[in-house]
Amino acid sequence: MDLRRLQGILEAAPARRILVIGDLMLDEFVWGKVGRISPEAPVPVVEVTGESFYPGGAANVARNLREFSENVAVVGMIGRDRTGDQLRQLLAAEKIDIVGSVEEKDFRTIVKTRIIARHQQVVRVDREQIVGPSLGQIASVVAAVQKKLPEIDAIIFEDYGKGFLTADLVTEITRHARAANKIVTADPNSRNLIEWTDMTAVKPNRAEAFLAAGIPWRDPDESPQDHADLVRAGNALLEKWKVENVLITLGEYGMMLFQKNGQPHHIPTKARQVFDVSGAGDTAIALFTLALACGATAIEAAEIANHASAVVVGKLGTATVSRSELLASFEHDFD
Repeated sequence: MDLRRLQGILEAAPARRILVIGDLMLDEFVWGKVGRISPEAPVPVVEVTGESFYPGGAANVARNLREFSENVAVVGMIGRDRTGDQLRQLLAAEKIDIVGSVEEKDFRTIVKTRIIARHQQVVRVDREQIVGPSLGQIASVVAAVQKKLPEIDAIIFEDYGKGFLTADLVTEITRHARAANKIVTADPNSRNLIEWTDMTAVKPNRAEAFLAAGIPWRDPDESPQDHADLVRAGNALLEKWKVENVLITLGEYGMMLFQKNGQPHHIPTKARQVFDVSGAGDTAIALFTLALACGATAIEAAEIANHASAVVVGKLGTATVSRSELLASFEHDFD
């Protein structure tokens, strides 16, 4: 894909309207330095120098989309607590709509705290309550999404395995969205084995793909396109889920795209340095879906997602990629 084609795709992005549905959380980063080992236990003492807060989980997918699109909404479950208020404020500041989300007074908003010292993650602390929506809440969300369908171009299901995405919710929304000819994609989680049937695309990582396909996973000792088990897993998922595309992310090996009516296509990684993989999958599904909504082919969308992921892994924290950074990554590739 040349730069002119990329620019044409990105020029369509601001007008695209994307809805993200999934597990919402608050990402907290505690920054510091290590100068000594604790006398109480053989662990480092981190002297805190600062804190940062970002929308996390499905909200981070929405945050990635907002770098390119002016109309982004997210639906999930938020508690009526201090961290829930903080998450709402962060989303409002980014102009991300949360209308249709479930606000539950007995639900504790999920928080992931990462303690970083000298560019290294020392420890992560998760405060989470895995609770699924009630039947009444599912009906309310489905109705809200159905009402919003004429105003959106694509839906992303972002599953962090925290309970919000249930089989009934996914099936109902997908049925209505596909009947309305909307793009529907999913970023699955191995702890929540939903059948992602009849979607435009599903983006598992390698471990998730092998698990869903029922194929024993092993470290590859050959290039992805020659890895027979990987090819078998991708083709099996195309058939199992009856989807148009399966995009398997492969870490340092890039991505492999499987298409309903095409040969597997390997896209080597573009990452030049890796500081933090937090949120790389969020960026991949966000840019892949957005590109499809802008008229890109599945291969073009996968190339864009691959470059975008390469940019964010070179940053610390739950990061996003900007239009200029994405263009620069492609320009570097051409150079």
